[in-house]
Amino acid sequence: MPVNVLFSARPELWPVYEPLLTKGLEQAGVDAHLATDLPADQVDYVVYAPNGGLLDFTPYTHLKAVLSLWAGVEKIAGNASLIVPLARMVDHGLTQGMTEWVVGHVLRYHLGMDRHITLQDGTWTPEAPPLAPERTVCILGLGMLGEASARALRALGFNVTGWSRSPKDIPGVSCLHGDEGLRNALASAEIAVLLLPDTPATENLLNAETLALLPKGACLINPGRGPLIDDDALLDALSAGHIGHATLDVFRVEPLPIDHPYWAHPNVTVTPHIASETRPVTAAQVIVENIRRGEAGEPYLHLVDRALGY
Repeated sequence: MPVNVLFSARPELWPVYEPLLTKGLEQAGVDAHLATDLPADQVDYVVYAPNGGLLDFTPYTHLKAVLSLWAGVEKIAGNASLIVPLARMVDHGLTQGMTEWVVGHVLRYHLGMDRHITLQDGTWTPEAPPLAPERTVCILGLGMLGEASARALRALGFNVTGWSRSPKDIPGVSCLHGDEGLRNALASAEIAVLLLPDTPATENLLNAETLALLPKGACLINPGRGPLIDDDALLDALSAGHIGHATLDVFRVEPLPIDHPYWAHPNVTVTPHIASETRPVTAAQVIVENIRRGEAGEPYLHLVDRALGY
């Protein structure tokens, strides 16, 4: 009897993912029936995105697991009707894309590229930037994306500090954790990169008090989640000159409203949530492997800790 897989995401994604999932499941030896509409009590797995319309999992009495297409699970982790395992998307294509974006913007700040790109006014100022070992970059969040970015920056020679809520160990990276660790990490961060999940414990992690811990003129890069930053506090810190510049890719409201102060601020770069995307080819491979594991009785990959919210 085939395994029933419900695809619950934006309709335009179905023709993209259907052939990839069908081929992958065939190659994995899983007899599966994929559809966008199945009787709820016959569904074994849901390939899921929060914007696909499915909110109530109560009728899915035969459900084995929900396999998210999104790396962030804050919109589903607290769903009380979801009582089966929930796996988040950890996709090596997404990881590669995020690493490239983070490294690119760190190098932009490190080398002072903006000055030379925007000030083509005939001024000749031969000031060479420091070398990477003389620059401290702090990665807040050492999950898959944070660790990959930290390793890449370390490979370029940067002095990399990482912070996470729980202890981590990454060769060559000074790993800190807890409240005291956060204060120490921020105090030395010439460039700070936010790659934390959006949970009640991380909301407004960067606020007036914690932003003040950063060195004067520090640069901030946020490709993580919008609610990690207290927007008013950041705008105040930018206007006061304590924060030198901020590059923000994620926001509490997206698209970012046209009248939001970030758009007009001279020391803010807004990018439209493009730091990284789930790549269908590699994401389908992750989904297929978890369905194969479920049918083989093996542990699922990338399970969400519902208590922590990620």
